[in-house]
Amino acid sequence: MLKVIKMLKKYTNVLYWLAMGAMLFWFSYSKGWIFANFTSIDAKKAIVLLENDDNVTLLDVRTIEEYKEGHLRDATLIPVQALADNLGMLKQDKHKKVIVYCATGNRSVSASRILEKNGFTPLNVKGGILSLKNAGVEVVK
Repeated sequence: MLKVIKMLKKYTNVLYWLAMGAMLFWFSYSKGWIFANFTSIDAKKAIVLLENDDNVTLLDVRTIEEYKEGHLRDATLIPVQALADNLGMLKQDKHKKVIVYCATGNRSVSASRILEKNGFTPLNVKGGILSLKNAGVEVVK
């Protein structure tokens, strides 16, 4: 009986560490820290690009309700859940950069993965619209 208990403790430890590793992997993947074939930029760089680069498009991937509460001027709204089916709404040459933002930067990672798989060049805004607001960007309703 003692051997069985020791064996169960051993496997419990292994399962614990496997679960922790899986959670760390998923967290890193969802943040775009690993396996990301796109670039993430901070809010200040996004603002500079929007002000100085005519070769960019702005994409808001939040919900319609969030968009109505306030968004960046000239942003195209395509909620991330509908992005794969509505890529045609991005009326642009695929060689243009797409600055992608959401509320905090999580959904924009998912959206950037979709865009990249479909031949676009996404630039994910770390921290989303919250970091853009903190950097002084104008939000319109």
